[in-house]
Amino acid sequence: MKKTISLFVLMFLFASCEKTKKENTIQGKVENEQLAIVSKIPGKIVRLLVKEGDFVKAGDTLAILDIPEVDAKKSQAEGAVTSAKAQYSMALKGATDNQIKQLEAKKMGLKEQYEFAQKSIKRLGNMLQDSLVSQQTYDETFAKYQGALAQYNAVQAELDEAKKGARTEQQTMALGQQDRAYGALQEVETANKERFVIAPQDMSIETITLNLGELALPGYTLFNGYISNSTYFRFTIPESQLSGFKKGQEIIVSIPNSDKKIKAKITTIKQLGAYGNIATAYPDYEIQESLFELKISPLNNAETKDLITKTTVTLSL
Repeated sequence: MKKTISLFVLMFLFASCEKTKKENTIQGKVENEQLAIVSKIPGKIVRLLVKEGDFVKAGDTLAILDIPEVDAKKSQAEGAVTSAKAQYSMALKGATDNQIKQLEAKKMGLKEQYEFAQKSIKRLGNMLQDSLVSQQTYDETFAKYQGALAQYNAVQAELDEAKKGARTEQQTMALGQQDRAYGALQEVETANKERFVIAPQDMSIETITLNLGELALPGYTLFNGYISNSTYFRFTIPESQLSGFKKGQEIIVSIPNSDKKIKAKITTIKQLGAYGNIATAYPDYEIQESLFELKISPLNNAETKDLITKTTVTLSL
């Protein structure tokens, strides 16, 4: 009977010690900043260059997508650029050398006609004064002279325009078409680069959501991982214990089952909006109390490199 009583006493003392120990200790979790890599345009996965657990550097290629539509649009855009460049060049340069030669020859012929008509009208003018020709004959010749002068002036203007190029408005319009074609080509080239899924930061790959041959849709997460050197500790405390912690306060975080202690600093204190976000295993709080999250960052990230995400850490009150 005495042995039984002694056993109960020991068990009660042990439970009391454990309760006191839990009351003086807060349990939290090791966390890392997460990163999700998504696809921007639809494509089929043709190559996976990493596997889960790999550590990658910023700029490393993680996967390659097959996007056949981009190749077709690129050919169209390149054709549009070639056409727009030719139109703009033609607007600047004007007529070709052969066209200018033809206009020069036309000008020479019309110049001869004009000079002949000019001489004729002078002769007929003198003859009209001496009443050697009728007024009708003079008027007919004068009309031919006016027609020859108009044709000569027209071909001269046509030749000047051919040498100078198109009018300013036409050149501006052609330049706009060229810029638009270049913009379309740049858009296609940008889309073509998206076939390569690139790591934006140094990170560890935790999950790969698609396999070879599967279709990646725009905005679909392809890779999940943790950012390198982003380890921090997360604790949940009730409102009644909030006064013992201040933002910027330096604190010691202990690693269970080892003698390792890490110096850290409280960087964020915020209210938790959902029970599912609780990080502490046994938060001791009243129903009416609000819960708060402590985000604690290590002072030396090198001390946390061997810690595994979601493992337990403790904080002594």
